[in-house]
Amino acid sequence: MKPNILIIIPARGGSKGIPRKNLRALAGKPLIYYSIQTALGSKFQPDVYVSTDDGEIAAISEKIGAKIINRDASKSQDHTTLDPVIFDGYQQAREKEGKDYDLIVTLQPTSPLLKSTSLDMALERLIEEPTIDTIISARDDTHLTWKREKGRYVPNYTKRVNRQYMEPVFKETGGFLITRGSVISENNRIGPHVELYLLHGGEDIDIDTYEDWSLCEFYLKRKKILFVVSGYQQIGLGHVYNTLLVANDILNHQIEFLVDDQSQLAFDKIASKNYVVHMQVRENIVDDILQLTPDVVINDCLDTSESYMAALKQVGIRTINFEDLGPGARLADLVINAIYPEREVLPQHYFGQEYFILRDEFILTSLNQPAEHVRRVLLTFGGVDPNNYTCKVIEAIHPYCCERGIEIFVVAGFGYTQYETLETYKDIKVFCNSMTIAEHMNGADIIFTSAGRTTYEVASLQVPSIVLAQNERELTHFFASAEYGFLNLGLGTSVSRQEILQAFVGLVENYQSRQYMSGLMAKSDLASGRKRTLKLVNDILEQE
Repeated sequence: MKPNILIIIPARGGSKGIPRKNLRALAGKPLIYYSIQTALGSKFQPDVYVSTDDGEIAAISEKIGAKIINRDASKSQDHTTLDPVIFDGYQQAREKEGKDYDLIVTLQPTSPLLKSTSLDMALERLIEEPTIDTIISARDDTHLTWKREKGRYVPNYTKRVNRQYMEPVFKETGGFLITRGSVISENNRIGPHVELYLLHGGEDIDIDTYEDWSLCEFYLKRKKILFVVSGYQQIGLGHVYNTLLVANDILNHQIEFLVDDQSQLAFDKIASKNYVVHMQVRENIVDDILQLTPDVVINDCLDTSESYMAALKQVGIRTINFEDLGPGARLADLVINAIYPEREVLPQHYFGQEYFILRDEFILTSLNQPAEHVRRVLLTFGGVDPNNYTCKVIEAIHPYCCERGIEIFVVAGFGYTQYETLETYKDIKVFCNSMTIAEHMNGADIIFTSAGRTTYEVASLQVPSIVLAQNERELTHFFASAEYGFLNLGLGTSVSRQEILQAFVGLVENYQSRQYMSGLMAKSDLASGRKRTLKLVNDILEQE
């Protein structure tokens, strides 16, 4: 048999800490709105009443959907406890509705983040377990605490230990107090058998101060951002590194990642940074996205299709796409292409090196002027180096470097797997997935790299570089060109070892050329790209 449930929301008009608190706008809606909506959202379809002494609160509450109990002024004083207020409301509601109530819920408007699902789970517990008289919302408040006795402070503990080893202490929240009709009286709402329902994630906040108010504003305006990313052997991890940088700069929203079902490399890298990351499990990744219920999707997964983007747009998800030249890009709310030139001018599409997102280590690294004599060359071909250009370049330049006393350094990426091809070269230094790549680059006189994101990092340090494109797509990267200070040899699989050596020797033996290349790189304002791009992203995130 379905129980009769009454929810009473006490809301007097005389709040002192925050004047007119119950009607003040929190994230655009009156504070009282949230508790009423939580109550009305219960699957148990309770009767929902607001007990108030204030005509304006009553009028607003009725418009939101609650019924009204007009509270006598004698029960609205600062010293009045909630027990007689709730009992009075219970009696009035029982008379108005003509029914007895099995459960009476006190739901305070000062806990606006409480969810209907949490309320329902507590109600279910009380319904299913007849030995419990009362359930009270609470939070874990276990800490080292002190008290004042006889004019001095003394500890509330016998031994200083870490929090997890202390006796748990729980603090009531204003979320809810649920009691049985058999227990409630004018001076009591708590029966002899009490259980606590622990809240967290913002649901446990009680608004008593302006600081509490600001914290609730933060939670209510917080959006769920889902990064949809690709990263595997064939395409490398550039998309992953880019989205991790964006995610690190988004502080006011909930962030999760989703990778497609072939991107185990991307999954592992993202997980290592302690972000929540999901792997695609459904045939159509759109179904995975919808299951995760994001407010905004940030795509960095190569070109998008029109059908993919239309499916997201249809359910009202806003989209931000990076490096997207596909037909779906036209449907995005924002497109940022730092690497690829766009074929046409479109609104909310931004492209060019001024939108590249540079890591802090490159922004903060002091620059070196090109040295007259080359002493060190660095090879860094991205996270994967699928064509093993690392080995190819070493084979081409190693004898010459040995003759000239030039050191060869290699920084191999997260997904590089061909270390055995380098084992015969005992005099080279190999660093795997280095966390200080800016220092390695800054210490080099010449760098070999592919035509991806690394070229922007190299240019920020103004180190003369030779570029070998990993694939046809990289050939379209406009930045890795002579205009911006690079010696681009084209598709690396088509370049002979002799051509690589010839280009390298030409740079080693021409100090003026290296100076000129470094000067061209200095003309690009790469340090401001991150700030510029994040402003565009945040403009989309902050839209209502």
